[in-house]
Amino acid sequence: MENLLTLAISAILINNIVLSQFLGICPFLGVSRKKDSAIGMGLAVIFVIVGASILSYLLYHLVLDPLDIEYMNLISFILVIASFVQFTEMFIKKYSPSLYKSLGIYLPLITTNCAVLYVALANITSGYNFVEMITYSIAVPVGFMLVLIIFSYIRERLDIAPVPKAFKGNPVALIVAALMAIAFSGLAGLV
Repeated sequence: MENLLTLAISAILINNIVLSQFLGICPFLGVSRKKDSAIGMGLAVIFVIVGASILSYLLYHLVLDPLDIEYMNLISFILVIASFVQFTEMFIKKYSPSLYKSLGIYLPLITTNCAVLYVALANITSGYNFVEMITYSIAVPVGFMLVLIIFSYIRERLDIAPVPKAFKGNPVALIVAALMAIAFSGLAGLV
């Protein structure tokens, strides 16, 4: 149990996928202007990463490994992720059109979000058992969502703050993201 808690805290805070590994920057910058769309994207990423990780893990251990075709994992995982994102996009479009509209192009971009593929591959290369894989696959997108929501609150305040003209928009957002990365790196001694 202690091992799982350490794995979760490490994935959420210390080795945050956005702030320490710089994966998932496109949706991080693109959807973080409003907290509602940040929460929606965070939930969509949680759903996609957990679902795609489970399917990829099962595919690897039930098909690829027994048939000695482990080298097909990258292609197989990309197909699983793309299919799962399409399913998620159709679901959100049908049941929450306002969220679908607010996420815009960033929803299908989850397919190319390197964070999703990274988690699926890390589960295999790290040798996690099923419970560890589930823990890691939930903790990583929770960390992504946490940072995305914090960043969206900061960006909403920055929109009304007197920021110099040269720094308005993405320049000040990148500076804030760098400061957040420094702040989160201070948590390294936690675990």
